[in-house]
Amino acid sequence: MASKTTQITLITLQFGILLLQTGSVALQLRSAVPGLLVAVLWLACMALGLWALSANRPGNFNIRPEPKAEGQLVQTGPYRWIRHPMYTAVLLFSIGCAGFVATLLAGGLSLALLAVLWLKAVLEERMMCQRHPAYRAYMTRTRRFLPFLV
Repeated sequence: MASKTTQITLITLQFGILLLQTGSVALQLRSAVPGLLVAVLWLACMALGLWALSANRPGNFNIRPEPKAEGQLVQTGPYRWIRHPMYTAVLLFSIGCAGFVATLLAGGLSLALLAVLWLKAVLEERMMCQRHPAYRAYMTRTRRFLPFLV
């Protein structure tokens, strides 16, 4: 099981990267309009995030990679195809920010966020296997972030 310090560090990195990206977008909002692709990514991330929240039971969701003691394994909605739809939604938002700002730093922040979320997902999956015996079989039917790909 991952230490609380490791979990807090990953969460802090995740939100720190998102804050940097959001700030860089806000600085450019006065002079630019998001392109169509960026707008589509932001809409997709919102739709996916809301769909994941609607499929998840109240109180089942946890920002830390550690599953809640009373949590249940959700395999409906977007969880039917991907194990971490909320992480995917966050990544889509980050990629949209990077596309909007269009700098190497913004792209690098998206890659850094991908690494942080990948580590969180790996930790969470380990703990989910311990907590829910059916999780291993679920992992063979689903992808981590993108259906049919990753």
